[in-house]
Amino acid sequence: MRQGFDNQKYIELQSDNIRKRIAQFGGKLYLEFGGKLFDDYHASRVLPGFEPDVKFQMLKSMANDVEIVIAINANHIEKAKMRGDLGIPYDEDVLRLIDVFRSHGLYVGSVVITQYAGQPAADAYRHRLAQLGVTCYLHYPIAGYPHDIEHIVSEEGYGKNDYVETSRPLVVVTAPGPGSGKLATCLSQLYHEHQRGIDAGYAKFETFPIWNLPLNHPVNIAYEAATADLDDANIIDSFHLEAYGKTTVNYNRDVEAFPVLKAMMERIMGQSPYQSPTDMGVNMAGYAIVDDDACKDAARLEIVRRYFAATERVKRTGIGEEQVERLRSIMNKASVTPDLSPARAAALDKEAVTGAPAGAMVLPDGRVITGKTGDLLGAASALLMHALKAVTGVDDAEQVIDDAAIEPICRLKTEHLNSANRRLHSDETLIALSITSATSPVAARVIAGLEQLRGCDAFFSVIISSTDEALYRKLGINVCCEPKYERVSLYHK
Repeated sequence: MRQGFDNQKYIELQSDNIRKRIAQFGGKLYLEFGGKLFDDYHASRVLPGFEPDVKFQMLKSMANDVEIVIAINANHIEKAKMRGDLGIPYDEDVLRLIDVFRSHGLYVGSVVITQYAGQPAADAYRHRLAQLGVTCYLHYPIAGYPHDIEHIVSEEGYGKNDYVETSRPLVVVTAPGPGSGKLATCLSQLYHEHQRGIDAGYAKFETFPIWNLPLNHPVNIAYEAATADLDDANIIDSFHLEAYGKTTVNYNRDVEAFPVLKAMMERIMGQSPYQSPTDMGVNMAGYAIVDDDACKDAARLEIVRRYFAATERVKRTGIGEEQVERLRSIMNKASVTPDLSPARAAALDKEAVTGAPAGAMVLPDGRVITGKTGDLLGAASALLMHALKAVTGVDDAEQVIDDAAIEPICRLKTEHLNSANRRLHSDETLIALSITSATSPVAARVIAGLEQLRGCDAFFSVIISSTDEALYRKLGINVCCEPKYERVSLYHK
């Protein structure tokens, strides 16, 4: 796959930039971490070469200076708000995050429950954290937030919040998702630090939009596609343009909120260290792009993927048509169509010729491989096998998996697990392939080709099962589906 991004260069640039910001504020920095910390697959798709955990690697390179504080909104605990990508509630994700950080040698200092107003579920969660030995602090709703600056930056505002005890120069404030109160936690801490005569500053680490790429660069447009449900928009940072005469890109909410944020920092610190939202950022991603054309091509494909994901969601749930319309507009801005990937035409043609649901995949060398639903394998399984044979040089006509490995799984599904579908899902197909590989060198060779499919694009003529989609995602294969079902029925898994 074409590499457009230098991962190591990014780690070095980003670490140096954060250290400079720590020094700027006298030795202590509260860094608001936006986006996903160690599973940033959007970034890895639009910046080929960006590793999903690169931000995590960067923090590990500074591990002795880093302390992590996790913020979670009490209302999200009360409502059991879920992470859509993981299928777990925010409160459980906090525990998952703590485990992951600790397993990699990063120090998690505490959890802050924001917007706390006596919610019963939040109280139960506090008790659970205490039993687990996790220090927990409370931050409260503030009347007049965010516009009544005088009240907010006072003993009756931030002053009522618990002071979070920290011990390291870089305090990373992260969260399980948006709306958790990361910014408010940082500003509350700035207030308390300055009340105690401690020098401290604030900065923001958000990968997208990339401030030093053009407004309509496909990578920045892809960010708009990723946040189409939030109605975010990339705009020129007017404050930066006025202060420095330089054109930079930010997103609308940060630019709109900047006057209030600047006023808060002036009230807390005596003067604002920043003249624009761009000033607040520490993002060096733009400087690590080494092949701009590769990133543009990857971003255009991501925009189309977001469109198909939205159309599939409408088909599944019946809601979200306005998001689809917004994504159509975004595709027009990026000058792309739903047919951008050759996999779509190949999958639809395969279905038209065979009369069976079909899929197609673009391999790293540009070849387009197809597969269709058969007697024993579904479309996702068939495509996976054909693609694996292709990248490992095995003749497509060669039978790689023993029937002796497939048939018992089919019987188990229908005779014991009450499944009406005896065909193997892609995960079951890989299990059968693994069993065969114990005695077949060819099967072992084929299964060793899985890593070569990472980053490939697949398209299906129907909506595939959640099981197949999850397996493809684990393998790092990007999936799009035509927004239609294989069967005419009301209920689909």
